[in-house]
Amino acid sequence: MALDGAYLHAVQQELLPLVDARLEKIYQPAREELLFVLRSRSGSVKLLISCAADRARVHLTQVAVDNPKTPPMFCMLLRKRLGNGKLLAIRQSGLERVLYFDFSCVNELGDVVQLTLACEIMGRYSNLILIDENGYVIDSMKRVDAAMSSKRLVLPGVAYEMPPREKRLNFLTAAPKEMQAVLSEKRGELSKVLLQCFEGVSPILVREWAYYTGQGQPCRAEELGEDNNNRMTRLLFCIRNTREILEQHREIYTMVSTREGQWKDFSFLPLQQFGTLMVTKVMPSACALLDTFYADRDRTARLKQRANDLFHLLLHASERIQRRIASQSEELGACVEKDALRRKADLISANLYRLQKGDAVAVLEDFYEPDCPMVEITLDVRLTPPQNAQKYYQSYKKSCTAEKILAEQIQKGREELAYLDSVLDALSRAETENDLDQLRLELAEQGYLRLQRKKGKPEKAASPMVFLASDGTRILVGRNNWQNDQLTLKTAHKNDIWLHTQNIPGSHVILETEGREPSQQILEEAAQLAAYHSKARNSAQVPVDYCLVRYVKKPVGAKPGMVIFSNQHTLYVTPEEKV
Repeated sequence: MALDGAYLHAVQQELLPLVDARLEKIYQPAREELLFVLRSRSGSVKLLISCAADRARVHLTQVAVDNPKTPPMFCMLLRKRLGNGKLLAIRQSGLERVLYFDFSCVNELGDVVQLTLACEIMGRYSNLILIDENGYVIDSMKRVDAAMSSKRLVLPGVAYEMPPREKRLNFLTAAPKEMQAVLSEKRGELSKVLLQCFEGVSPILVREWAYYTGQGQPCRAEELGEDNNNRMTRLLFCIRNTREILEQHREIYTMVSTREGQWKDFSFLPLQQFGTLMVTKVMPSACALLDTFYADRDRTARLKQRANDLFHLLLHASERIQRRIASQSEELGACVEKDALRRKADLISANLYRLQKGDAVAVLEDFYEPDCPMVEITLDVRLTPPQNAQKYYQSYKKSCTAEKILAEQIQKGREELAYLDSVLDALSRAETENDLDQLRLELAEQGYLRLQRKKGKPEKAASPMVFLASDGTRILVGRNNWQNDQLTLKTAHKNDIWLHTQNIPGSHVILETEGREPSQQILEEAAQLAAYHSKARNSAQVPVDYCLVRYVKKPVGAKPGMVIFSNQHTLYVTPEEKV
């Protein structure tokens, strides 16, 4: 992982001014994430610690997160033991990916004790452990018992042990001769050898060293020998330069992303190994880089975790409706034969004099056809000819009734499927806990789930999203189906312009024209927003319908967000959030 021991050393140096700060508040916004509010003379700051396997880290943050109404048990324990504690020190052992936060706290007896919070940033083994003054574990974010690990237990009452540590060189303290001696015995790809020999280094850092050593060409460890002493010199110079950058605080915090804007990696050094394949961005500090790098990923993961039950509910409901529609469609297909039933009944009725009770088959002329071919009609031997005719007439009527009912049921099923698809789209674009609560209320009202009553006043629904077009015109975007109805049917003026993606689930968008005729550019900007806040946000050339609000109606009994409209025009645009 990019957050190696060397980068964590830079983070630790950046956090040292927090020493002597008071711990004011502790939140646990996600299952493996904690937020500490520390106050010092210069003001309050938020320290985020994450133990999630794919985004474990520790840094100061500016991102606002929702605080759960009910704190988890580990959060309550930290509030009890560390609340109002004074931060005494922030320690790191060598270049290990562990930071120790020492706090001076007051226990239940009123005695001052020193507690330590061990923040272990080690991928899927990441953990946050509270240790008492005697070195015993009070509790941890993730408990590790004998069934999970035979080498190291992390349980309440067990003596704390550092994570297993391999014998590797610390490039901040090791002498050049010591490095040269170790490297001269290795064979293989240089970047992999460096990863094995040095502690606290990540793949991206050793690849940068190898890139400099080989001058942009692949390099192997055996090429660092006597015949290629120049490469060994370049490698040692590069390592010494990295050490001086950390010691003299001359880091250049660099992030690289794809041309589509997806963050890929980061370091405290300028990254040359990617050439022109990646887009580079320099950040002002180690914490600012981590805050930016993980912000989108964190928000998505946090909401996905909290919305997991809704995703399962919607997917299962959609699958159930799809199976029902398939079954009803199969039954509807069988109703196509209804006319044949009526013709058989007519033929029997016209030939009653030729038939007798007990006949199994009637061979009759089909007078519906020009050449009157002979047809065979199966009869029930227990019934008289009139009764057989009446049986076919009854089957015909049943098929007619079934055809009408099945067509209505299939249409209702498709409408319900479209509604669930719109809710699933809104859920995929939810940004806050309030958005999820509003979706839960909507689904509860429609009978898809049952909500437990919460104490206190319900939270107020968020307002529609507001954007400004290039000429200052306001563009309103609904967040969910309820808000779409409110926005279109009550908030918008009848002469405003309503926009929505064509046959694609998405938000209702209102362009506030105030009676003026908008330019083509402004219409396209509003259409881009409509396309972006829809299921087609990652597509190109998305069709967006628009018309005056006066032409948008809601059918009686329609699901939330479902409307009909007329007098529309269509624009084809590429989704874009910024206008």
